[in-house]
Amino acid sequence: MGTMVGPDEYSSAKSEEDDAQKEVDQDAGALFVLKSKGSWWHCGYHLTTSIVAPPLLSLPFAFALLGWAAGIVCLVVGAAVTFYSYNLMSHVLEHNAQKGRRLLRFRDMATHIMGPRWGRYFVGPIQLMVCYGVVIGNTLLGGQCLKTIYLLWNPNGSIRLYEFVTIFGVVMLILAQMPSFHSLRYINLVSLILTLCYSACATVGSIYIGVSSKGPRRDYSLSGDNETRIFGIFNAVAIISTPYGNGMIPEIQATLAPPVKGKMFKGLCICYAVVLSTFFSVAISGYWAFGNQSEGLILSNFTQNGKNLVPKAFIFITNLFIIMQLFAVTVVYLQPTNEMLERMFGDPRSGEFSSRNVIPRVISRSLSVVVATTISAMLPFFGDINAVIGAFGFMPLDFVLPVVFFNLTFKPSKRSGVFWLNLSIAVVFSILGVIAAVAAVRQIILDAKTFRLFANV
Repeated sequence: MGTMVGPDEYSSAKSEEDDAQKEVDQDAGALFVLKSKGSWWHCGYHLTTSIVAPPLLSLPFAFALLGWAAGIVCLVVGAAVTFYSYNLMSHVLEHNAQKGRRLLRFRDMATHIMGPRWGRYFVGPIQLMVCYGVVIGNTLLGGQCLKTIYLLWNPNGSIRLYEFVTIFGVVMLILAQMPSFHSLRYINLVSLILTLCYSACATVGSIYIGVSSKGPRRDYSLSGDNETRIFGIFNAVAIISTPYGNGMIPEIQATLAPPVKGKMFKGLCICYAVVLSTFFSVAISGYWAFGNQSEGLILSNFTQNGKNLVPKAFIFITNLFIIMQLFAVTVVYLQPTNEMLERMFGDPRSGEFSSRNVIPRVISRSLSVVVATTISAMLPFFGDINAVIGAFGFMPLDFVLPVVFFNLTFKPSKRSGVFWLNLSIAVVFSILGVIAAVAAVRQIILDAKTFRLFANV
């Protein structure tokens, strides 16, 4: 027989729910950026754009550091663990929402579950660092793709990389003013389609080059001495974790209109259908065609010694698809920064589009984009940025914290398989994260000899 709830207990619970809702309503970041109006379809579009992005084109390079067997195992494990972890995080968010406390941000989850210091000094800063790092990396990649298109039609052109990065940044200045995460839903639907398009192009191009024998002689052995191979393995783990990374599951779930139960799982199913069809096809076809000579971005293998191995129009179209999707991915990863800026400078008592909110919004978001664009132009080394982001950010946020949150929230029995599975994931990926971080930093130190500010690479 159920326990009777007295009037005083009900009143207390209701008061806590009202206080939590009031706290959210008084927060301009939650009120304006994290509007809860979306459907599970929209959630699927947001998830796909945040996960299935151009870093997946680095997967053949990760395979070159791992070999066939280890590469496929890491890809499968990454898919299984992140799908599982994201579902666990969704369950924790749904559980708290049903109890009257809807957690809209990653740092809110950490604060509520682990304590205010974890949210303020660990999870919050790491999330902002990761998401802003993705903005910087994508801005650089967008500039590189623009430069590739330019050199296709003007091989002796004199426009430098930092100028193309600036062009990409100017477009981002406009897109950054999109008012809320929910307002990106149709942009992210187009992004999903573009992902399928350029992944198909990368796969078809690799197979075409491999079959026609235009590419290099295929060698699948691991290159380098033992030390280089060992660090390469952990660097590859960091590279593979980056495409699977998200870093803002709570913010995406916050866009769902209540009730939220079960909607996130449907959105994840949409997302991982795209993940499986793109990650594996690009990784396997690219590594099959180019072996241990796979570049940090597989499209770089489509040109050798200034000679295009596929038709010029094919390279143009593929890069165009990537650039268009990069705009969507970059504006999605700006949302945590936008939410923070809105919370700092916005006034929830004024209208969303009142001059009191629009002026500081435009200024703060524009400055955010300008800073990211400047850093991208100064430090044009996308592959190294990719590995560092994966090691320092996506590992803890997407592989470790979700299982920790679940165990602390639901407290499964220490005799249960769930408890030990979650604990194993947390321990293994914490260790991998630390080692991968060391490997990523080591790679940057090794490459520092070739670093030049505003280099035209």
